[in-house]
Amino acid sequence: MTQWQHSKELWERSRQTLAGGVSSNVRLSAQPHPLFFERAAGAMIYDVDGNAYIDYMMSQGPMILGHSPTVILDAVNTAMRKGQLYAGQHELEIEVSEALVRLIPSAELCRFGLSGSEMVQAAMRLARAVTGRQKILRFEGHYHGWFDNVLLNVATPLDVAGSRERPKTTLASVGQAASVLEDFIVLPWNDLELVESLFAERGHEIAAIMCEPMMCNTGGIPPVAGYLEGLRRICDELGTIFYLDEIVTGFRLGLQGAQGRFGVTPDLATYAKAMAGGFANSALVGKRDYMERFAVDVNHSGTFNSNIISMAASAATLIELQRDDGAVYRHLETIGQMLIDGIRDIVQNLDLPVLVQGFPTAFHMSFTEKAAINDYRDYVLYCDKDRYGDFVLAMLKREIRLVGRGIWYISAAHTPEHVSQTLAAVEASLKEVWEQ
Repeated sequence: MTQWQHSKELWERSRQTLAGGVSSNVRLSAQPHPLFFERAAGAMIYDVDGNAYIDYMMSQGPMILGHSPTVILDAVNTAMRKGQLYAGQHELEIEVSEALVRLIPSAELCRFGLSGSEMVQAAMRLARAVTGRQKILRFEGHYHGWFDNVLLNVATPLDVAGSRERPKTTLASVGQAASVLEDFIVLPWNDLELVESLFAERGHEIAAIMCEPMMCNTGGIPPVAGYLEGLRRICDELGTIFYLDEIVTGFRLGLQGAQGRFGVTPDLATYAKAMAGGFANSALVGKRDYMERFAVDVNHSGTFNSNIISMAASAATLIELQRDDGAVYRHLETIGQMLIDGIRDIVQNLDLPVLVQGFPTAFHMSFTEKAAINDYRDYVLYCDKDRYGDFVLAMLKREIRLVGRGIWYISAAHTPEHVSQTLAAVEASLKEVWEQ
């Protein structure tokens, strides 16, 4: 018998009817194998073997208010008893769009979908329609969904990635259509000089610059000072659309997302995850002149778009995030900073090469000698991901659940007591993995 015997049995059973025993490839990387859970509440998640974990995975970011928040569940329950799907409009849709327009600097008009991946597609289509251009500039290590035309250069081995100055555009999965490689140009993140050189040569071809404003999916890498401002300037000069993929950062880095945190306003931005507090909802927002094209000649459709459940969840989440002049964010910042400071103190005392970077609401921990990780190649070359995997398993044994790629998500349900328990586990786990 192991600590996760029942989970293992369920995983073996699930492989008989589910490909790989999971419904998302990301879950295959879980240690020691995909775990099965039976409930979650607040900052805690409980597996089928009776283990209770302090959760910093937070469902990969959406659970900003914690698991099973009563205010959202009650709102959804009340709304869905009036209907689930109308194939028509309803007032909740207006309420949520009004909130987004009021809160997000770039939002003049909105459109809703279900997943972040699909709204990325809408943003790219709109950018091409507005500019009449085809190519899109994106960056190594940035994740924009699993669809054929965006699953590029996410985790490319460096021996096939090409030079840093001119990376090779690469597919990430067998079965992807190779034709999509012609639609994108790839550069490393945080190097404005390379972007300027590219646009001097080929700016007339590029419809949009597309990026995560902070690389939450790879290394938790923020933009260096002046970088986003530089991208904004280049887009203005060349008539290119500046598109921020805020699927992760939206409503997590603050009530105005990365736009508020960094003070840069894009032309288009996409949102999901935290905007619905654990339910499936997503949005594309942007300038009125651009967004109105959806009502004229750019198609965007979806049977389940703006369904009652999703919109009720978003309406309730946005009310909570705004309550008491953003009290939730003050709590998130406090708890996250306590963790960051505590981890840094521990690694300093133990004299270990550990880096914590990012922001209190979403920070990244890596095992590296580097003082900062600034792009994908830094992350690949200088971070000990195998040892961090050992650390994640050591933390799991001490009932702390982490994301394997190093990002920590904080929720409104985390408390100073959770921080104390977590830091004790961090110290013990670090000692364990460095003694192996």
